[in-house]
Amino acid sequence: MDRIISIDYIKGMLYSVPAILLAITLHEFAHGYVSYRLGDPTPKREGRLTLNPLAHLDVVGTLCLLLFGMGWAKPVRINPGSYKNSRIGIMLVSLAGPLMNYLLAFLSLLVFGLSGLYGHGFGEWFSYLALINIGLGTFNLIPFPPLDGSHVLEELVPAARQLFERLGRFAMPLLFLCLYTGVLRRPLEYVNEAVLNGMWRLVVKVL
Repeated sequence: MDRIISIDYIKGMLYSVPAILLAITLHEFAHGYVSYRLGDPTPKREGRLTLNPLAHLDVVGTLCLLLFGMGWAKPVRINPGSYKNSRIGIMLVSLAGPLMNYLLAFLSLLVFGLSGLYGHGFGEWFSYLALINIGLGTFNLIPFPPLDGSHVLEELVPAARQLFERLGRFAMPLLFLCLYTGVLRRPLEYVNEAVLNGMWRLVVKVL
């Protein structure tokens, strides 16, 4: 039994680690690319318009993703003053990362569906990739700093910015505590399952 468990664990890690690296890399690349396209040279100047995972990894965020299935990457620095409309620009840049994860999840499910349809065995890894991307996208939409959803909320509700500023350095420990205690797990699992089912229904229609 121990041998079986260890083999399953190793297999899971071999599937999960490259999927996590890809999910994080494209998430942060999307932030940087959208900001760059809106007129901000900062992401390009700081080397964030790259598909090299090492440029985007945050050690704590990556460990949380491995341990809890929820995490974050190193934030892309932006200069909203470069945008024609800073409020809209910040929201677009903030949403770019999670939307990239959802897009990658849908494409992964499409490949997974095609692999089953044509009897190929390469699709299992894409199921991991889909689940990890849905988890990363949903988690980062939570309106709590330093997650992407907090920046969107700040632009929609100015009072939220004041609240987050008061939290200051306590925001990250609070977020980590929520991850450690599992407070976020059940609601996020519900949302992730709804997103996964919706995407899969769309994939079935496409196929």
